[in-house]
Amino acid sequence: NSSTKINVSKPPALVLPPHGAVAMRIKGSTTSTGERLSQTKSMVIPDLDTPQKQVSSLFMSCMHYFHVDLQGEYLNKAKISEGGKKLRKNWTSAWVVLCSGELHFYKESKQEALANLKPGCKPDGVNLCGAVIEWTSEKSSRKNVFQITTRSGDEFLLQSDDYATISKWHDAIKRAVDRSVNARSGGGKATIVRSNSTECLSRQASDSTKIKAKESKPENRRSIMFKLNYSASDSADKNGVKNRLKKFISRRPSMKTLQEKGLIKDCVFGCHLLTLCQREGTTVPRFVQLCVKEVEKRGLEADGIYRVSGNLSTIQKLRFLVDQEEELNLDDSQWEDIHVITGALKMFFRELPEPLFPFRFFDAFVEAIKIKEQKQKIQALKKLVHQLPKPNHNTMKLLFHHLLRVLTKSRQNLMSSQGISIVFGPTLMWPELDTGNMAVNMVYQNQIVEFMLIECQEIFGPEGK
Repeated sequence: NSSTKINVSKPPALVLPPHGAVAMRIKGSTTSTGERLSQTKSMVIPDLDTPQKQVSSLFMSCMHYFHVDLQGEYLNKAKISEGGKKLRKNWTSAWVVLCSGELHFYKESKQEALANLKPGCKPDGVNLCGAVIEWTSEKSSRKNVFQITTRSGDEFLLQSDDYATISKWHDAIKRAVDRSVNARSGGGKATIVRSNSTECLSRQASDSTKIKAKESKPENRRSIMFKLNYSASDSADKNGVKNRLKKFISRRPSMKTLQEKGLIKDCVFGCHLLTLCQREGTTVPRFVQLCVKEVEKRGLEADGIYRVSGNLSTIQKLRFLVDQEEELNLDDSQWEDIHVITGALKMFFRELPEPLFPFRFFDAFVEAIKIKEQKQKIQALKKLVHQLPKPNHNTMKLLFHHLLRVLTKSRQNLMSSQGISIVFGPTLMWPELDTGNMAVNMVYQNQIVEFMLIECQEIFGPEGK
């Protein structure tokens, strides 16, 4: 009709209103009343708390730009850690797909895997958000290997014999990780929402978004100020602790004062033999006398006496009671096992700061045992024994006469002179400095103890004198 006028409007104009609302206004035809209707289609980047609405085709095209996808390829894969716990490395061939910031692993190609996948099951995947990608030559002897470490502590190795292929995957995964990090640092993953209305969003909506952001900032500011104050006062606190420790150490009482008050008692185990005898007013420690007496009372015929070990926890309990200087009754049922008593006696001699054969006499005893002539050897050892300090001499004399009585019951207890020397050689003597001749020294230690045990009467004299 010639009377009909067709009003051809201009192409859609892009209007940028304030506060971030992007409005696209499409002008329509003029109505009979001359009024112009307008329709606005807005794209809004909302606050993170706003729920995501229906995704538009424009959103999908944007998301395609942000992600680098690789359709799939066979690579060698090994999982070496799960949640920080190391796993046994086991290489397998997998069809790897990079999609939307995630790696998916399939046993066969993706199409075949999805066809065979059971309902409700998901393929193995790795979330690359916050992951660390790096080449490695230490985790595997294979070439062209890089490692993926996720935020949850999982570690994967990917490898291919073709460097170009593995390099392509390394770069693609690296870019995906970098983009996910940038998205997080920019305030999270942006969502684009399409909304239809007859007008642009009001300023009030955008203002409310700013108000929410401002409300969250003071908390961040307070946490930052707390960290700054803490780091500034950290060094001052350390200096204060040092000063308080110095004052405490300077004011602490001496060992002698604590011993006089009875707060610290001298131990029996680990105490120097001379000091212990002086404290007890004897030349042979009381604990040694008690143990020897109890073994001779009910243990001379025990199978493997001094060779068989007793229960260690019971031995430690006995040691604790002795160190506390409590009344000790070895006839008690808790010490019924004679090997507990012999074990405690051996422990007493092993823990002496200086052995029963003093350090300065070690070389002299070794030279004496090397003498081939029997009588000269006895005289040399006898002379050395009489030069020992009185607590060492008397304790040694008591012990060797006791071991001689054990030897007389060898048919019942199955302990020979050689067996006893193997037990007591390293227990009664050792060099002050370890010169690396441990095996040689052990031979001499055993020979000295065995010879002195056999010639006990000649070297120490009768027991009563």
